[in-house]
Amino acid sequence: MSALGGMALAEVAEYLRVDRRKAYRITNRPGFPEPYARLALGRVWLAADVEAWAAEHWPMTPPATS
Repeated sequence: MSALGGMALAEVAEYLRVDRRKAYRITNRPGFPEPYARLALGRVWLAADVEAWAAEHWPMTPPATS
């Protein structure tokens, strides 16, 4: 997804096709990957972790990557 392979909450929301409020709730669910960093801007997840979680747990098809 990103050049560095990380996703902040906004990118998770975009990937899952939900708004930021829903993404916040999803990222706090048991079973969602732990963030690899907690920065001043918020938590950051590895894109590969989010994509793997979505493939197993999220019913929506993620957007195509370019």
